[in-house]
This record gives sequence, structure tokens and C-alpha cells, in this order.
Amino acid sequence: MKTFVVGISGVTNGGKTTLAKKLQKQLPNCSVISQDDYFKPESEIKIDENGFLQYDELEALNMETLMSAVYSQMKNPRNSLESDDLESAEEVPILIIEGFLLYTYKPLDSVWNRRYFLTIPYEECKRRRSTRVYEPPDPPGYFDGHVWPMYLKHRKEIEDIARNIAPLLCTSEVWR
Repeated sequence: MKTFVVGISGVTNGGKTTLAKKLQKQLPNCSVISQDDYFKPESEIKIDENGFLQYDELEALNMETLMSAVYSQMKNPRNSLESDDLESAEEVPILIIEGFLLYTYKPLDSVWNRRYFLTIPYEECKRRRSTRVYEPPDPPGYFDGHVWPMYLKHRKEIEDIARNIAPLLCTSEVWR
């Protein structure tokens, strides 16, 4: 049976992982692949003219390894069920791929059945980002000098492509 593949992309700290995990708990035969699990080591990340590590570019990710995981999952779906319930086993396997740079990576274009793009207002994004702990930590000015401008750049690229991506505006109340 063919795996149904859903993409959840969007702004940093926009709720992608939270949504994917909540869906995984609710949907039988559902697995999640998180793009955040495919970052290259810090020593391989480019540094821009302002001294900021360029984590918000495709080159910072092992996308070929991610694609291998996607194809493997599509070929041999694992699911979130803990039982051998035959009725559930007959349901279509669902794979959710979540991450901030999914739709500008052309090899993924051939796998999507549905695509969603989460966005939140600048102020909320900055607030959420300030509460997270990153390794390495965000240096002063990183959000305004790099993270938000890169998000706007990638969002524009996605809007220009316009390939059946459904936008979702998220608020804090959505995930409670």
C-alpha cells in the first residue's frame, strides 16, 4: 500500500514538531521524520560576513540522508501502533515530514501528497525563539540579523513556486 506523505514546514518555532507529534498520536500507521535530525556538525556550517552560522540554508543539512530515510520509510512503513490490530494494519501508512526547509528542496517534490506551511507573527516567533535553548546558542542579534530574514527569503521562494502548499497561521492557543 502506498504511503501518504504530508509535509509540515514553516517558520522557526512555529509549531511544526508539536503538530507532527500530535498528529502521530492521533493517526494510526503514522510516522514522523524531523528535518532537525539531519543538521551537519557545527564544524561544517558556513559562517556569513556578520559571523553568524548559516543554519538556515539547505547546505547546513544532510538532505541526501534525509531523502534516504524518506524512501526507506515509504518502502517499509513503520507505524506508531503498538498492537497487531489487523483492521488498523490495513489502513494507509502516513509519513509526516516536518522541517523548516522542505519545499525548496526539489527531490522532495515527488513524494508529497499534502503540504502545509505554518506561520506565526514576527513578535510571537521572536518570543518563542528566545525561550528555546540551542547548541550552539544564538548569539546576540542572530534572530533579527539572520533567522527572520532567512525565513522571509525562504517564504518568498515558496510563494513564487506556489505548488499547492496550504498556509496555516498558528497561535499559542492552537496546541493547548
